[in-house]
Amino acid sequence: MLIGIAVLLVAIVVVVIVALRASLPVLEGRRALAGLTAPVAILRDSLGVPTVRGRTRLDVARATGFLHAQDRFFQMDLLRRDAAGELAALVGVKAVERDRQRRLHRLRAVAARAVEQAGEQERAVLNNYSEGVNAGLSALAARPFEYFLLRATPEPWRPEDTMLAIFAMYFQLHDETGILETQLGTLRDVLPGPVFEFLAPAGTEWDAPLIGPSFPQAPVPEPESCDLRNGRPGTSVIVPEHRLAWDEEPELIIGSNNWAVAGTDTASRDAILANDMHLGLRVPNVWYRMRLVVEDQDIDVTGATLPGAPVIVIGSNGHVAWGFTNSRGDWVDLIILELDQENPNRYRTPQGYLSFEIQTEIIKVKAGEKVELRIQSTIWGPVIAKDHRGRLIALRWMAHEPEATNVRLIELESARNVHDAVQVAHRIGVPPQNLVVADADGNIAWTIIGRIPRRKGYDSRYPTSWANGDAGWIGWLPGEDYPSLVNPPSGRIWTANARTVDGPSLDRVGDGGYALGARAKQIRDRLMAIERATIPNMMAIQLDDRSLFLDRWRRLLLDVLTPEAIAGNSERGELRRHAEAWNGHASVDSVGYRMIREFRFQLLHEVLTAIVEGCSYGASSAINFERLQQSEGPLWALVTTRPPHLLNQRYESWQQQLLAGADRALESCANLSLDECTWGAANPVDIVHPLSHAVPILGRWLDVHHDPLPGGKFAPRVQKKAHGASERFAVSPGKEAEGYFHMPGGQGGHPLSSFYRAGHDAWANGEPLPFLPGETVYELVLHPSSSR
Repeated sequence: MLIGIAVLLVAIVVVVIVALRASLPVLEGRRALAGLTAPVAILRDSLGVPTVRGRTRLDVARATGFLHAQDRFFQMDLLRRDAAGELAALVGVKAVERDRQRRLHRLRAVAARAVEQAGEQERAVLNNYSEGVNAGLSALAARPFEYFLLRATPEPWRPEDTMLAIFAMYFQLHDETGILETQLGTLRDVLPGPVFEFLAPAGTEWDAPLIGPSFPQAPVPEPESCDLRNGRPGTSVIVPEHRLAWDEEPELIIGSNNWAVAGTDTASRDAILANDMHLGLRVPNVWYRMRLVVEDQDIDVTGATLPGAPVIVIGSNGHVAWGFTNSRGDWVDLIILELDQENPNRYRTPQGYLSFEIQTEIIKVKAGEKVELRIQSTIWGPVIAKDHRGRLIALRWMAHEPEATNVRLIELESARNVHDAVQVAHRIGVPPQNLVVADADGNIAWTIIGRIPRRKGYDSRYPTSWANGDAGWIGWLPGEDYPSLVNPPSGRIWTANARTVDGPSLDRVGDGGYALGARAKQIRDRLMAIERATIPNMMAIQLDDRSLFLDRWRRLLLDVLTPEAIAGNSERGELRRHAEAWNGHASVDSVGYRMIREFRFQLLHEVLTAIVEGCSYGASSAINFERLQQSEGPLWALVTTRPPHLLNQRYESWQQQLLAGADRALESCANLSLDECTWGAANPVDIVHPLSHAVPILGRWLDVHHDPLPGGKFAPRVQKKAHGASERFAVSPGKEAEGYFHMPGGQGGHPLSSFYRAGHDAWANGEPLPFLPGETVYELVLHPSSSR
């Protein structure tokens, strides 16, 4: 009996393995692909990076779709489903709430309109890509392994699905919930003016913009504006339990780096571009590397694609190299709705009172009942929430506008210099990014890529009523009004999600939550210190794990841990020892880095929350100061000047409060000895496959685990458990063979593929891999159906 069961189990395992192997991609030989005008060669190197060589751009788009489907179809499917709010139909009830959040935006309908409005050539590219995707899916001997495990059948790809894949990036790069605007609006409403201006500055001394100076810190409010020591209720804020810094940071606030050095300032006299985009890390990686060669257009472009879209997102074409970071401009507005007092189903508009439009969306649920979602919409966008006063709030988000999204990124493939690239950038429809470009003549440039809404009559940092017609969007900003910078005197351009401009340019772009300038400043200063830059210099900056920003917090902690403070308290003494020993790096074995970081984090929340609670009479308690990126300014002013009237009543002195912050940092290591409480222990690298969340037992097979890696939020090398550099590259356009490129995970999306983890260790260890694909290991020729 037992032997029979064992044989049966072995047989089942064999069947599963055979079925899984059948879903591996085709790597060699010849295969017909309907719709091609001429054969297309696909040459893969040892990492699985393909070179696609075809006669026309449409043929290459078709072959790109074929490859994406063969290697990454499940990833593509998740992107479109996530953007459209259709995940539950594939994975079941666990995804219903996420589908509710996404379906509110009805982006499948927007995607269809975007395709309808696209130009003839764009639609041709989308159609060829989609048909290539479906052909690649059909060419697999079995459905992709994920669908085998989910007992599901993949649905065909449609042109609008490419737009949905781009919309999925909008969700990653924008705050569609308007959290920042909500918090600023609440603070402005409940706090005295001087207190609000102090707590919500536009910048700090850490600013390192491309254009303009840093912004000064507003003065500490006088007792007349706010006095926490006057005995009013609600002014003694007690933190009920310690919060952990690494668990509290929203991914949206971390970010990316890119920079360029002009040919006048490099050793080779060639301009250099470097880029590392920080995103949530997953298996497979968000990017898919490719080299595309189009013979009849003299295009030879290498870089990274987004599976689901037929274009090179970042890369180099021999003439121009380009890369992105999230711009953190203001692309989301919250609108306060004024309801008709006699009929609350109507709201005021410039055209008078209008009734809410009610749309019903049906969310399909695998193995479950359908869910009906009723969406209340306005002429500006959907109703998403109520504010702290109970007023309905509608959302205006550029992702809702079909004109904001297109595949004209393809035009960068033909750019011949930075001027071409900047001009093209303002017509491209993507989530607006900092575009940094370099060309083969040694020039460098920066601008915003993507559409920018034109605003009138209001400050977009705060929720505003648009009822009277004086405030709102009035189309799109023309290209000539975009901020840009070409060949600055310094010979260097840098961006790291922080503020890049000031004055009228900043008014046009807006502030959507710029990062603190510490990371940008550190990159800028290191670039300026290099007299003749080289490609290896770029990798060194990308791997810079020093957190120079925290040095002053180290000094503060040491000042607080006086001989009197540590007398009779061995834990505080050990904390001082580790702070003294810290070498400035966010290294995996560092206790000092972890503790200093935690010390600051604890004070950030308790010190600033006390002021909000006390100065607003307890009217607001839901402010996350990690979202208010410039909070370092007021926090540092308070802990260094230590005004008596802004000391929490819980404490008798600022020294006592600062010591309490140190003690709470120690509490975060309650389950470890302090010597074991390293940054690596708190921040292991854990890059998981989507199926692992649903079926954890698959994790051993699907996930990519790695020892902890150095890096942190304020260092150029940003590294969290599942967030970090989704790629790193540096290249001189025209000399791509001398550049490097690596990324986490691998090219392949199939765990039985030799490409599944290929190249991951080079990314983790900071080892450069060639920018261009290597020698051909596999060759596949796709030919028109009529070819022999």
